[in-house]
Amino acid sequence: MKTLQLLLLLLAAGCMDAYKPVILVHGVISGPNELQKLSGFITKAHPGTEVIAISLYDYGESLTSMWQQVESFRKTIMGIMKDHPRGVHLLCFSQGGLICRGVLSTMPNHNVHTFIGLSSPLAGQYGETSYLKYAFPFCLKKDVFLLCYNQYGQQLSVCNYWNDPHHRYSYLWGNNFLPLLNGERRHSNMNAWRRSFIRIKKLVLIGGPDDGVITPWQSSHFGFYDRKENVIEMKNQKFYKDDSFGLKTLALRGSISVCIRSGVKHTEWHSNYSVFKSCIQKWLI
Repeated sequence: MKTLQLLLLLLAAGCMDAYKPVILVHGVISGPNELQKLSGFITKAHPGTEVIAISLYDYGESLTSMWQQVESFRKTIMGIMKDHPRGVHLLCFSQGGLICRGVLSTMPNHNVHTFIGLSSPLAGQYGETSYLKYAFPFCLKKDVFLLCYNQYGQQLSVCNYWNDPHHRYSYLWGNNFLPLLNGERRHSNMNAWRRSFIRIKKLVLIGGPDDGVITPWQSSHFGFYDRKENVIEMKNQKFYKDDSFGLKTLALRGSISVCIRSGVKHTEWHSNYSVFKSCIQKWLI
């Protein structure tokens, strides 16, 4: 009897150990507290999973420039990875998805298995939302480029991924974050960043038409506007066709999963159990 009990305990411990740690990264004007329900979903579905919600640049501090945030998050995530050589998962919400992209691209020896972008403006943002009003309370979206695409505007995170389709040149040369991350503006680190990014085994893209913040909502799946504000899907984007940061490589090897859910508002993605069950749970093993 004691032998059987010992065997069952060992099997249980083995199952718990099988789950890789999950690192959670919050979004803009937010913090780790908003991810508590998501953390609970994970530990209930996969008992024994270590879930680490990083507390850096929380709430108002999340408007700090993206490269500064990437640097700090990279150092923290690197420390977590050293403690977990079998690998980790990255689950990143909203602006956090772009921070995680920056980390993955600039960390050549990372051991991230699955990167999940949860309603993240991965191809940029161009919309009048409450978050924009928080940063620029008296500015219409058509005028934001005047504030964003310069050395002063680039000190704000939202300006680092503001992608105005009507001012393409200004975006490419006045934005020092997203055009570099996408390889839309060539630079000396492009090949190295691409090699680092495609080290992931799985890329999961989650978003939906009722989000109300990510604009266009297809940006969560690497789609974005053309000059007439028609949405161009991921596979027709130039950065995909050029494979400038490895997105096409991931697609060709079957490493991209897309999950679309209607009826989910932006602030509900991380607390909606149906989203977790259908879009997230199976990838966190």
